[in-house]
Amino acid sequence: MGSIHQSPKRAVRIAGASGGFSDRQRAISSLAKLDVDVIIGDWLSECTMTLHGAQKVDNESLRAQGKLLEEPIGLFDPTFLDNLGPALPDISRKGIKVAVNAGACDTALLAQQVADEVKRQGMDLKVAYVEGDEVTDAVNRLIKQGEEFPSLMTGEPLKKWGYTPIYAQCYLGGAGIAEALRNGADIVICGRVADAAPTVGAAMWWHDWKRDDFDQIAGSLICGHLIECAAYVCGGYFSGFKRLQDGWENFGFPIASVEANGECIIEKEPDTGGEVSVGTVSSQLLYEIQGPLYYGSDVTANIEGVVMTQIGKDRVHVSGVKGLPPPPTTKVGLTAVGGYQAEFHIYLCGLDLEAKAEMCERQIRFAAGDAVKDLSCFKFSLNGYCPDNPRNQDVATVDLRVFVQTQNRGLVSKATLDVPGFNRWCMDNGLQGCPGWTLGNDQRQSEGKIYYEYYVTLLPQSEVNHRVCLPWADRIIDIPVTPKTQEFPRNQPSYETTNPIDLKCFGPTTRGPLGWIVGGRSGDKASDANVGFYVRNEDEWDWLRSILTIDKIKYLLDEEYKGGVIERFEIPGIRAVHFLLRDHLDRGFNSTSTYDTLGKNVGEYLRSKWVDLPNKFLHRGKF
Repeated sequence: MGSIHQSPKRAVRIAGASGGFSDRQRAISSLAKLDVDVIIGDWLSECTMTLHGAQKVDNESLRAQGKLLEEPIGLFDPTFLDNLGPALPDISRKGIKVAVNAGACDTALLAQQVADEVKRQGMDLKVAYVEGDEVTDAVNRLIKQGEEFPSLMTGEPLKKWGYTPIYAQCYLGGAGIAEALRNGADIVICGRVADAAPTVGAAMWWHDWKRDDFDQIAGSLICGHLIECAAYVCGGYFSGFKRLQDGWENFGFPIASVEANGECIIEKEPDTGGEVSVGTVSSQLLYEIQGPLYYGSDVTANIEGVVMTQIGKDRVHVSGVKGLPPPPTTKVGLTAVGGYQAEFHIYLCGLDLEAKAEMCERQIRFAAGDAVKDLSCFKFSLNGYCPDNPRNQDVATVDLRVFVQTQNRGLVSKATLDVPGFNRWCMDNGLQGCPGWTLGNDQRQSEGKIYYEYYVTLLPQSEVNHRVCLPWADRIIDIPVTPKTQEFPRNQPSYETTNPIDLKCFGPTTRGPLGWIVGGRSGDKASDANVGFYVRNEDEWDWLRSILTIDKIKYLLDEEYKGGVIERFEIPGIRAVHFLLRDHLDRGFNSTSTYDTLGKNVGEYLRSKWVDLPNKFLHRGKF
């Protein structure tokens, strides 16, 4: 098949087809019908890395013991082939390239199944895969040699974690994808390349960038960050979602045109809901970043100077990204068995909710007795409230959640009363309970399930065996580390604003939620939470940067602030202030005891907190 790569001057059009394993299945087929050169997608997360990795270890152990009853289908995204298959005719006919990280922990197997599907449909597409992200052996060897592997979140050494890693997977960059495409691959299957790496690899290949073209590669890295979560950049999770209600059912997927200089234009597929605006693109830029420096295995991008310009309907130009060499390390996630967890839910209604919850908690703790010494987590959360003069019983009802974690499986072994343990502690108290004590009618959650702990640290890139496999040519290509790297301190630059403006200068105010005039976005990286805020108008920027200090965020967090470090920086070009809340979350998705499993509601909580809002800004309308 001939390449569609026509000119190094033309922008490469890259479509984002997936932001996770739960994304819509129509994406690749829909995008392959459009004018695009490459389709990329992200199917992985810290959650899936942990679950796939742990299952792979279990399977290998059972296989070695002869106890694996049947070979699993594969530890890759189970929906990927259903997504890709219908699109293959258009991909083949139009010469579209595909680069995805759906391979998870079975990259070679998924690549083989894709090749089999291509052959079944009678097409001549070359399928390559990238390997090297599974680094358990390297991590274990370095641990034995005395490597401390300090946590990226807390700075404490691995030995203080208290768990034994069973699996390690690191983040690869886009250089391997670029090399696969240069060598004729049509479809590139990856495991844990970074979310933005497929875009980086596609742009490096298309524009024939060298490994030290850091400004250009940095631009593609941030472009990849913008489209890696699919419809997020087209209105998903956008503070202005209410104005997009006519298209809520079917937000478009994004398309990015990456220029030879690394700048990009973001748009979306036509005739779909959502929008591409400076607001939606700013919102996505602020998602899951850690500070002014965005680290990748290929490059480090400085985003403090990012500028976004609306150049047409659903078209935003992104510029101002500066490139630096990448660090000599890459991020690596370690998975360990944490133990077992269970939860029990009691529904309370009406008046005196906090007193009712306290009564339940005291009774259950008394019933647990000495068994509490075997619990690593024993948490009671009263979730919801009863409004004054409630309009119906449901809105007056709240959930008292009782959550436990333990390494003693016997304490949570069954969701029935015949076994002394967690379920019994809770159920025993029903008849001496508070007024209205009501249990849910599904007790399955009170039976323990295994959970995993996740630990994030750094691994030297020199310890990673990054390779591209070209099965049709029976060839393997080693991908070396970028020749020039740069050491960076653990903590990124953090600062308060320069020359803050006296808030009285903005005139009369009204007390109300911050989110009436301020957009926001938050996310997680293991136990760190990030949250960014932005305003819509230029004259509101001085007010935002002046009011949102580190101390103000601590104040607004209220009971949620536990004394951790908070870091701050600004992106004036999009009128945004960003905060990193160090170790703010309860561990990560797979082990957290909180409802906000991914940190996505930190921003929404803070936007609901009341501040003094200038009336002249309020008169323009609320988000």
